Amino acid sequence: MAFQNPSDNEIRRILQNTRRIAVVGLSDKPTRASHGVARLMQQWGFQIIPVTPKPAAEILGEPVYADLASVPGEIDLVDVFRRSEEAGAVVDQAIARGAKAIWLQLDIIDEAAAARAQAAGIPIVMDRCLMVEYGRLFGENN
Repeated sequence: MAFQNPSDNEIRRILQNTRRIAVVGLSDKPTRASHGVARLMQQWGFQIIPVTPKPAAEILGEPVYADLASVPGEIDLVDVFRRSEEAGAVVDQAIARGAKAIWLQLDIIDEAAAARAQAAGIPIVMDRCLMVEYGRLFGENN
């Protein structure tokens, strides 16, 4: 059976239970989609945890971590801004790290990785923009 994203009600529940978002592939460049999405999610009250192997002390005022294993504390949601061919490894790291949910951004598709997340009991959203979905489900003025 082909992958299906969770229903709107399930996505709403995931986002309502999310406070800490590890953004894998977060760029320090303000013109990049990952930066704009993360900045807006910060403005909406989420704690953003930048995860990127590129050397930077901080992005959006938050300390940068080289990988998910280095992030202290719980991770509610892993938001992935990596190419589809790299997404599977990130999903596996998120599963190993005990993330509560995984989000593959728009145009990022890995059905095998999604199946592994689901088998581990972790809800996963694929090929959707977190910022767009949050705005659609909760109103853009949040």
